[in-house]
Amino acid sequence: MTLRIAILGAGRIGKTHARAIAATPGVSLVAISDPVAAAAEAVSAAYGCDVRSIDQIAASDDVDAVAICTPTDTHADLIEKFARLGKAIFCEKPVDLSVDRVKQALATVAAEKATLMVGFNRRFDPDFMAVKAAIDAGRVGNVEMVVITSRDPNPPPAEYIKVSGGIFRDMTIHDFDMARWLLGEEVETVMAQGSVLVDPAIGKLGDFDSVNVILRTKSGRQAVISNSRRASYGYDQRIEVHGSKGMASAQNMLEANVTVAGESGFATPPLQNFFMTRYTAAYANEIAAFVDAVKNGTPTPTTGEDGLKALELADAALKSAQTGQAVTLA
Repeated sequence: MTLRIAILGAGRIGKTHARAIAATPGVSLVAISDPVAAAAEAVSAAYGCDVRSIDQIAASDDVDAVAICTPTDTHADLIEKFARLGKAIFCEKPVDLSVDRVKQALATVAAEKATLMVGFNRRFDPDFMAVKAAIDAGRVGNVEMVVITSRDPNPPPAEYIKVSGGIFRDMTIHDFDMARWLLGEEVETVMAQGSVLVDPAIGKLGDFDSVNVILRTKSGRQAVISNSRRASYGYDQRIEVHGSKGMASAQNMLEANVTVAGESGFATPPLQNFFMTRYTAAYANEIAAFVDAVKNGTPTPTTGEDGLKALELADAALKSAQTGQAVTLA
């Protein structure tokens, strides 16, 4: 069986998923849709798929699944639309910026018995998967503390900040999902601090560019998340899991695995500098997991509920940063 997929949105992330779909066995990229004709035509030319409108894709008999890569404020409506049509759905995070709207969309998915996978690509990074495998195999013992560092090379433009929902919902949301995955328990309390240290314009838009978050589960397990919109040395992505028997960690990826040593010391290449490069394998693994779930009729590894839980943590972190108080989740 060949799974026939259409992509909604031909921007940066849509192109990333087009590349992953084209490289996945047993999958056919049937169509691409984007209001910017040139963007859609570029994907069509690269991968040999049709250019269609979203309504045309919805009416197409040759589409089994859709990948939603459109702006965030369209995600929930599109999830509901294609769930009612019986299409399997892959949707980039977040489902929506409103917890209530996410719950509405997930209720539709449940009522229609539709397949929905939310795009938390970092769970599919080979190094992070190896850390998780070490935890599951008992090699670190009982998990006690998780440390997640995630820092972007440069802040996004102001126009993006205006619609992103803020750093906690846009950037830290990936780390909230990773923390839940690695801790193995749901978070009970959230304590966050936020500052504007990189770009005053971000502060004027009501957002932070530098944040730290402490998560605590009922049993006392903790996760510490450090985020910055600026890392002069590259795309900083690290995790460390400390347990009763030891520690597992994943370090940054360099542009090349080469070290040169001399009288002046050791020199290494710079870090990879862009998420599309750093997480190329993760995006490929993510699409492969979606395809496997749809073909085999099994649960997707990242669900709408995962998307909801991460957004609830983001909202709690924002409230904590604004009030200076820890927030307890229901």
